[in-house]
Amino acid sequence: MKIILVGCGKVGVALIGALVAEGHDMVVIDSRREVLDELTNQFDVMCMEASGADCEALQEAGVDRAELFIAVTGSDELNMLMCFLARRQGAAHTIARIRNPQYNDKSLGFLRQQLDLSMSINPELLTAQEIFHLLKLPAASKVETFSRRSFEMVELRLKEDSPLLGQRLMDLRSRFKAKFLVCMVQRENEVIIPRGDFILHAGDRIGLTADRTELWKLLKATGLAKRQARNVTLLGGSRIAFYLAKMLLSSGTSVTLIDTDRAICHRFSDQLPGIAVYCGDGTQQELLQEAGLLDQNAFVTLTGMDEENILVAYYAKSQKVDQVIAKVNRDEMGRMAEQMGLESVLSPKDVVVNVVLRYARALASSMGSSIENLYQLMDGKAEALEFIVSQEADFTRIPLRELRLKRNVLIGGILRERKAIIPAGDDVILPGDRVVVISGQHRLNALHEILL
Repeated sequence: MKIILVGCGKVGVALIGALVAEGHDMVVIDSRREVLDELTNQFDVMCMEASGADCEALQEAGVDRAELFIAVTGSDELNMLMCFLARRQGAAHTIARIRNPQYNDKSLGFLRQQLDLSMSINPELLTAQEIFHLLKLPAASKVETFSRRSFEMVELRLKEDSPLLGQRLMDLRSRFKAKFLVCMVQRENEVIIPRGDFILHAGDRIGLTADRTELWKLLKATGLAKRQARNVTLLGGSRIAFYLAKMLLSSGTSVTLIDTDRAICHRFSDQLPGIAVYCGDGTQQELLQEAGLLDQNAFVTLTGMDEENILVAYYAKSQKVDQVIAKVNRDEMGRMAEQMGLESVLSPKDVVVNVVLRYARALASSMGSSIENLYQLMDGKAEALEFIVSQEADFTRIPLRELRLKRNVLIGGILRERKAIIPAGDDVILPGDRVVVISGQHRLNALHEILL
């Protein structure tokens, strides 16, 4: 597809890399020449030094032939204006980054309708939602949800004492009396779509699928289940912290915020009744102790500095806080944090990439199915996709054992009328089903592409 993207900050560059890897024809617009020069050294894209609100520049970029126009500058208002202009000049679909909480409450639906936006993305809100899901399932290092949270994929890091070690995958379900499927394993730098005779080792990072009831049954049987956090401390009064605190308070969770900026502390106190606020330096052990760190079930670091987030999260882990989550923007810092033993590390730009890739794949998908969800997993080495099966699909009502699947592809789940099915050889796919596919090598646009 022809895609035009405006705004080359952290999110913009991450999107460019992901969309170029998908094979899209991209035009990138930014007003900073030095940023564009660096991009041309990294990616095969056409760069334009201009304002995305310049109608002549948009025409020169070929906006009338663009299937997708993406605006991710630092200004919500400019992003909305550019998408409006792009639509009026012929762009088929538009995506705007809109971050301000005022826009993301009651007025967002009205704005999208009036501006004819295909989608709005809010990295901070999306990241807060992902952290909220992790806090509700504390045993996992990552949680991805399908079909309105009726089916989940979780990532777990296996420790030396894990009862899952040393056994064939085909024997695990009967031993632990739970319906689940280990659908991928990352061992060192290799991602494996395992077969039934595969044996797990300590240090493996595994992805498994199940509905929430069966997942809790497995976690309890293996001793991995932890109680959900009822007391959470947030370090850094960012937009993510605001959205997350609001979600946690609404769910009955006690929330404590630490930030150095008095204005931010007053805003949180005024707008979020019930939150406990400490104004001070969260890197000081005395303040952390005063804020009740040792009495907290969970600690989330959300400052604007990766190094501070990692350092304080590591300290909280050393103090035996049950669940520690760190926000890290730079990929190299995220890898370093995981090597230090921090299991839950999230990046807002990675969350946005998942959302936009899903939308782009859906636009490019062919007959027979449509993409509902897409997640990049295991450091981008694998993907989980949710498809809706159309009435015209020609691979339905055939036992799965008779379907010839491509190598490193696995059907991880079937969702039928709110019922989650962990598939076996006798199961079949029916029109209207939602099918979760795990792919270790292939970029899939449609469900039939899993077949040889």
